[in-house]
Amino acid sequence: MIRNIFPASKKWQAFVFAVSVLVCLQQGLMAQGKGGHRGGGGGQSSSHNANRSQPPSNKSYNKPSNSPSRNVSNNSSKNNANKSLSNSGNRTNNINSGNKNVKVDNSRKNVNINVDNSKNIRVNNSHNTAVRRNSYHPYTRPPYRYGGNRYYCYHPYYYHPYHPAYWGPVYHPWGFFAATLAATAIVISVQNQQYHYDQGVYYTASNGGYTVVAAPVGATITTLPPNTQTVVVNETTNNYYYGGTYYEKTNDGYTVVPPTAGTVVESLPDGGKEVKIGTQSYVKVGDTYYQPIQQDGKDMYEVANVEPDQE
Repeated sequence: MIRNIFPASKKWQAFVFAVSVLVCLQQGLMAQGKGGHRGGGGGQSSSHNANRSQPPSNKSYNKPSNSPSRNVSNNSSKNNANKSLSNSGNRTNNINSGNKNVKVDNSRKNVNINVDNSKNIRVNNSHNTAVRRNSYHPYTRPPYRYGGNRYYCYHPYYYHPYHPAYWGPVYHPWGFFAATLAATAIVISVQNQQYHYDQGVYYTASNGGYTVVAAPVGATITTLPPNTQTVVVNETTNNYYYGGTYYEKTNDGYTVVPPTAGTVVESLPDGGKEVKIGTQSYVKVGDTYYQPIQQDGKDMYEVANVEPDQE
């Protein structure tokens, strides 16, 4: 009886041991599962805290979504850099071009527009503005007296407004400034002073360029400029008139002479000034007075002989 009990007790012990082992294993697995879950939750919480405390760390976890934005940012910065470089280049070009305009084009235009006639007209003005009296024809009309002067003319006074005439594309009035001259310009020396002549216009060197002046008396040219008009001085003499300048035929060519009193011309150059003398209006070109008249029904101008009133 006792022998039978011992084997049974051994079996029972073995069964109890196996069950204990299984229970321990199960408890261990359950403990590991809970611990792992809590660990994972703790990791999630720490990650969440990290995300909350360090917002920029999202870029490192979301590389695919952020990398394009970084690329776009980089590209945009490059584009901005290119734009800034391009703009800076444009600004530089504009500045340079502006300097060029100021130094070359604008300076010429400004000087040409702002003509100082009062200064340039007086250059050698006495050479060709002193009117020669016409000794062939005495005046039959009484002079017009005003302001201590007598104004002699052969024709009666007939007012018409002064309108400067066009003398061609190469003509420039007294006082006009040119930075350069055409290749056709030549040098003429009169009374130890040099002039540059080009197609009816006389220049003197000034201010790094050339200023148009009155034609100096005594200057001789071989060919008359285009659009020259023939005017009658008296029965034996003709003058050739261009832009306020009078020429006479000489052995060497055509020589500049002062205007002769009584000479009638059809038009006057730019640079003249209409002046009121008493009740009459004259056009003053340099120091020469032109009286408006009418001849054969056409508006003309006569060179007036102005003398001081001695009475």
